[in-house]
Amino acid sequence: MHDQSFPKSPETISLRLASLKSSSIAELKQQWQALYHSSPPHRISRELLTRAVAYRIQEQVYGGLKPSTRRLLIRLARDARSGRSLKPEPSSAAPAGTVLMREWHGVTHEVRVLDRGVLYKRKRYRSLSEVARVISGAHWNGPQFFGLRGGRNQEASHGSK
Repeated sequence: MHDQSFPKSPETISLRLASLKSSSIAELKQQWQALYHSSPPHRISRELLTRAVAYRIQEQVYGGLKPSTRRLLIRLARDARSGRSLKPEPSSAAPAGTVLMREWHGVTHEVRVLDRGVLYKRKRYRSLSEVARVISGAHWNGPQFFGLRGGRNQEASHGSK
C-alpha cells in the first residue's frame, strides 16, 4: 500500500493516518513491511503496529527526530544497558523570557531566552552555544558559558575573561 508518489499535503496525510484505524492487521503488516523494509515483530499488538506505521508515515513526510534527541536516546539506552541510572538532560537550559548576562573581556553581554532559541543583539540564534561562540570565538557549552551548568573550570565559566 505504500506509494512513494502518495501526496504529502497535511490533508492527505491526515486521511491516510485516519484510514489506519479501519485497516486489517494483514494490511497494517503489509504497510509495516513497505515502510520499514522488514517484517513486523511476530507477536505485535494491533495498537503498536498502527502507531509504528503512523509514526513512519509522518517521519517520511515531516522528518525524523532531531540529532540532539537521537543522541539523548542513544545515551539513555546505553546507560540502561550498563545499569547506570537514567538522567535525561533538561529540555531547555532556562525558561522563555529569562535574561542571561555574561561578562566577557570587560563587556557585559545580555541574552534573552525565547521559546525556540535565544535573542542576542536583536538577532535570533538557535542555541546558547551559538551565542557563546559569537562572543568568545571558541566552542563552548552554552549553558556552561552562561553559568547555568557547572563545568570543569568554574572560574572560566563564571569569570570575566
